[in-house]
Amino acid sequence: MGAKRGMRLMSDLEPRPVRESHAVMSELMLPHMANNLGHVFGGVILSLVDRVAAVAAIRHARRPCVTVAIDSVVFYEPIYLGELVTAKASVNYVGRTSMEVGVRVEAEDLFTGKRRHTNSCYVTFVAIDSNHRPVPVPKVIPETEEERRRYAEAEERRRRRLEERKRSGGRRG
Repeated sequence: MGAKRGMRLMSDLEPRPVRESHAVMSELMLPHMANNLGHVFGGVILSLVDRVAAVAAIRHARRPCVTVAIDSVVFYEPIYLGELVTAKASVNYVGRTSMEVGVRVEAEDLFTGKRRHTNSCYVTFVAIDSNHRPVPVPKVIPETEEERRRYAEAEERRRRRLEERKRSGGRRG
């Protein structure tokens, strides 16, 4: 944040590669996280998604960030008690003050080593200052073919969200 807390230097806004925002979190699914069928509650997974996405956003912005939206979340398969759940996140796209973070969730049976992709989603964050007001964030540099594809897809999602907001009279929801 600069020499003094709260001060921003021009280098704080230098574009950063996607790889600098990568974040991974794993958690063993315990009894209090599941229902009576042994299926993990969706809210437990959403909490993990939000936390790993926040780390990626903060790593990129190098300042506090807040969640403003989680795009549709579809659970392809249930996650079971005793599985290790790993969430991987990185910044896909940056606007002026907002960032889209992509998150992939996998469940692993630790006894067999079998891993399953259970869901993916996109989380939008806004970087904030000490007064909780939005502030500019550095642009992101997609370096690989996959990162460039994610960037282009994120740009299109952002365009659609802004159109929808315009149609709904400026409301976000």
